[in-house]
Amino acid sequence: MASVLVVEDDQFVRSALIRHLTDAAHTVRSVGTALEALREVAHFSFDVVVLDLGLPDLDGSEALKMLRGITDVPVIIATARDDETEIVRLLNAGADDYLTKPFSVEHLSARMAAVLRRSRAGAGEAAPSTVLRVGGLTVDPLRRQAELDGVRLDLTRREFDLLAFLASRPGVVVARRELLAEVWQQSYGDDQTIDVHLSWLRRKLGETAARPRYLRTLRGVGVKLEPPACGLGGAEPPR
Repeated sequence: MASVLVVEDDQFVRSALIRHLTDAAHTVRSVGTALEALREVAHFSFDVVVLDLGLPDLDGSEALKMLRGITDVPVIIATARDDETEIVRLLNAGADDYLTKPFSVEHLSARMAAVLRRSRAGAGEAAPSTVLRVGGLTVDPLRRQAELDGVRLDLTRREFDLLAFLASRPGVVVARRELLAEVWQQSYGDDQTIDVHLSWLRRKLGETAARPRYLRTLRGVGVKLEPPACGLGGAEPPR
C-alpha cells in the first residue's frame, strides 16, 4: 500500500484514478491545481505523486521544478505531450517516469509499482559503510553524499544511485541492461532514460560526453566511471 497524491484537473479522470488506486488499497489524496499540490506535499508525506501537466494555474513542468525544490518524492508525469524533446526536458527537471495519455489504469499501476520498488529498495537496503573514492570523487552511500574535489554535489536521488553504482565498480564497463536492472530496478526500458540521467550527471561533474573526465560511454557496450588521466582532474580528449 502506498500514499499517493493525484494532481489532475479533469474531474472525470481524477475520479477514475482515485477509484482505481483506492481499490488497489492505496491511500489517495487529490487536488486539481499546482498550488494545491505544493501545499499538500509541504504538509503531508507521500510515496508517489501522479502529476498532470495541463493544470489550470501553472504548467505541470513548472510545478515539477517547484516540487523538486521541496521534496524528492517520486513523481510520475501524466501528459498528452508525446514530443521527445518535451519528455527529455521532464526527465531533466526531475521526473522519475512518465505516461502518455490516454493510458490504462493497469499501465499506471505497473509504472507505480516499478517506481515504488526503486524508491523502497534505495531506502530499505543496508547501505555499505565504505566510502567510495575515484580520483577526486568521493561517494558516501551511507549518508548519500557525494563530493568532487571537496565540493558537495547537489544530486537527485536517481543521480546519486547511478553515481554510487558506477563508483562501486571503478574502471569496469557496466552494460545498459545492468544499469536498468540495478539502478532503475527494471528488466527492460528506454535507453533514453539512461542517457538523460548520464547527461545530467556529467554536467554536475563538470564534463561533457565530448570531453569526459570521469564518465565514459563505450558505444554499444556500456558506461564506466574512472579517474581522469594522470589524476589531474582536467578535461581529456574523447576516446
